[in-house]
Amino acid sequence: MSTALKSAVTGSNLPQRLTNDIAALLNDPKIKQQMALALPRHVTADRLARVALTEVRRNPALARCDQMSFLGAIMICAQLGLEPGGTLGHAYLVPFENRKAGRTEVQFILGYRGMIDLARRSGQIQSIEARAVYEGDRFDVKFGLDSDLTHVPDFDNPNRTQPEKLRFVYAVAKLKDGGVQFEVMSRREIEAARAQSKSATSGPWQTHYEAMSLKTVIRRLFKYLPISIELAQAIEQDERAELGIPQDNPLSEEPVLELEAVAEHQNEAVSGEEASR
Repeated sequence: MSTALKSAVTGSNLPQRLTNDIAALLNDPKIKQQMALALPRHVTADRLARVALTEVRRNPALARCDQMSFLGAIMICAQLGLEPGGTLGHAYLVPFENRKAGRTEVQFILGYRGMIDLARRSGQIQSIEARAVYEGDRFDVKFGLDSDLTHVPDFDNPNRTQPEKLRFVYAVAKLKDGGVQFEVMSRREIEAARAQSKSATSGPWQTHYEAMSLKTVIRRLFKYLPISIELAQAIEQDERAELGIPQDNPLSEEPVLELEAVAEHQNEAVSGEEASR
């Protein structure tokens, strides 16, 4: 990587100059070759480079981040076959202040639609969906030997999708063997999970409350499903971002944090949820 890409660039045209640097970086033949080796057949290196550059132009703050972390986040997307940003909402590139390292890095954030896409690719799950329940909806849940869930939305209520009206979220998965598994979270449980997030008072929890709530219940449902190794790795990277822990960079030879540390943070999050019940 060139010295210009590693050092800070100053001047009134800072975002454009950095954007040009990233464009050159993404179109470097060696970088594209690495992306092509990691990508599945349905995504090309050229397309991923274009999508990543579009995200940088949409969010200039990404251009100011550490370039190695930017490439690392792109490589995670490549390995998972997910496009960052865009209308698909499979994954996102988000600036993250790594105070310990004294720099701003790019983190890979897995969207709930990306979780669903990866789950479907596993071959074990026939279908999976997640829904939000708002005030005015009819919602009945029964647990036990014959668990059941019924949700009848009140579509005539024009204010039903306001974040403050959300009461529950749930996720349902149908397995290839005919089994069905579902998970439900109340508003109180969602808030307890949000309190453990680094972006509890800013970022996606503020701008995309429903999406983050759905993502939280899907992630909990995955604990009871047969998921692939790639999905497990994607969830681990995403949980690091949620907890404000630097992610492992696929381009780095050294792991950022041992898995035991992530597990410790997860246990703290679970304890927080249980205390709120």
